[in-house]
Amino acid sequence: MLTTNRYGVGDGLLGLLEPLEVKGLTLRNRIVMPPMQSGRASFAGEVTNRLINFYVSRSIAVGLPIVEHSYIMPTGKIGPKQLGIYSDTLIEGFERLTSAIHNVGAPAVLQITHAGGVANRKVIGTQPAGPSERGKTRGLTVAELLQIADEFALAAERAIKAGFDGIELHGAHGYLLNQFFTPLLNKRNDEYGGSLENRMRFPLLVVQRVKARLGGKLLLYRLGSDDLAPNGTSVEDSVTFAKRLEDSGVDILDISGGMCGSEPKQLKHIKGYFLPQASEIKKAANVPVIGVGGIREAVYADKLVRDGVVDLVAVGRALLKDSKWAEKAVERLGTKAVDV
Repeated sequence: MLTTNRYGVGDGLLGLLEPLEVKGLTLRNRIVMPPMQSGRASFAGEVTNRLINFYVSRSIAVGLPIVEHSYIMPTGKIGPKQLGIYSDTLIEGFERLTSAIHNVGAPAVLQITHAGGVANRKVIGTQPAGPSERGKTRGLTVAELLQIADEFALAAERAIKAGFDGIELHGAHGYLLNQFFTPLLNKRNDEYGGSLENRMRFPLLVVQRVKARLGGKLLLYRLGSDDLAPNGTSVEDSVTFAKRLEDSGVDILDISGGMCGSEPKQLKHIKGYFLPQASEIKKAANVPVIGVGGIREAVYADKLVRDGVVDLVAVGRALLKDSKWAEKAVERLGTKAVDV
């Protein structure tokens, strides 16, 4: 059960503070805490008290906290203190985390991931594998792909057992699902590579298998919408993919960068640098769209929702720097007239 506090829903406010209902779950506002690796898990990927405190302090006024990327199997790990969801033994720790987030009136979503070809060899103890052979990365077999899809589904099931209100699949920033989608890395000659249709096939298979284990809970997809590179993924590709994701049962689209990463150097000076891609996808989608990209000002975030650019706004580094950013934003927007 979610509890309410002074940042609860029902105030009739517009813009960023307006509640949003998705599949029976009411978000008290449109502020999203995006998944950001905190380095607070144990070396075995377990939830720690430091990690719980990190999320609780930042979830007090957030509408949708998304817990950082958690690896679904040991060969998909990218860092030594990355959070993991690869074993049933980890469920108990996640139960403590979800309970603590719920106790401050917020829902909780967990992002699950496999690093694929960018997995850390020293950490995983074997050769990283991705869609195609490339440098020090070997190509995955079809049998391995099917196993990985099943591991995504099992990880999602563990998260729901632990009390999460939904799952986000990490299909951005050069991780495995993104590696299959981008023509820069996917050089396969089988049904999982080549054409756009084939490059979407594995991520859509994962969506299908995860959806079957969610028991009606939310499914989000973080879409690497643009590689910002010649011959890479374009926003036109991502509009097509977004429609397919929606048709496959994705409830919220979280629009970020592809192989360019979450904070591309060439765009760092632009406020809301992935909003153009999110706006184009929103025009084609019938599910809520999250926009992101160096957004730090509450009034600006509020205007994005009021103007219909996106449905929700993810504020990452500002929340990382100031755990009370969302509380201050709610106070600012809720008590003063906002000039938009």
